[in-house]
Amino acid sequence: MSEPTLQDLADAVVDVGRLVARQAASIDKLVDDGRAAAARARAGADVPLLVDLLALHRDASACAATARSRREREAFTAVAGGLERLIEGRGGRLVAPSPGAVFDATTMEAVEVVATDDAARDRTVAELVEPGLVVTELGRAVRPARVAVHRAGRPA
Repeated sequence: MSEPTLQDLADAVVDVGRLVARQAASIDKLVDDGRAAAARARAGADVPLLVDLLALHRDASACAATARSRREREAFTAVAGGLERLIEGRGGRLVAPSPGAVFDATTMEAVEVVATDDAARDRTVAELVEPGLVVTELGRAVRPARVAVHRAGRPA
């Protein structure tokens, strides 16, 4: 085996230098990406934006419920669905309990009491009046869902 020439050694040093430069650039990019992700995490959810998106969702849902044609109803329902995806993508979650769900005072507000003789239905949701909003990172409702609640033995 022949000994490497001075030119071969110089070429190898240049190649190692290029490799080190590429690795350093990759590490810098990873550090920058990590810093950007940490800054986004520190910034947290944009609560005012989520509240505005919830208001738009409620409006679109109301328009869908009162639409005069199937085409309008489908369009407003699609808009409401898109707004719900935006809310979830921005760190929120809609609270829309179904009838029969157990009343949860941390995410719901009872705006109406409905009398029932069935003890099993006591303190369950009778009807969703208006959906609410939970900010996931806060773990609490910033706008509770407004619901009608069954109460056993109470007048309507």
